[in-house]
Amino acid sequence: MSVLKVIEVLASSEKSWEDAARNAVKKASKSVKNIKSVYINEQSVTVNNGDIANFRVNVKITFEID
Repeated sequence: MSVLKVIEVLASSEKSWEDAARNAVKKASKSVKNIKSVYINEQSVTVNNGDIANFRVNVKITFEID
């Protein structure tokens, strides 16, 4: 039987929500091993002078515990 744990991570990107999700996984994988899935919980943007400045995601990352 495997045991899984879920952590919540916030990440951003100037390019897209997809890139923000990639940034979350890339950063989390530096300290968390055995990542199995990512669930995008929320998406938002910041606006500067009437244009989108940053794409933000709130993700839940699931990983297997050894």
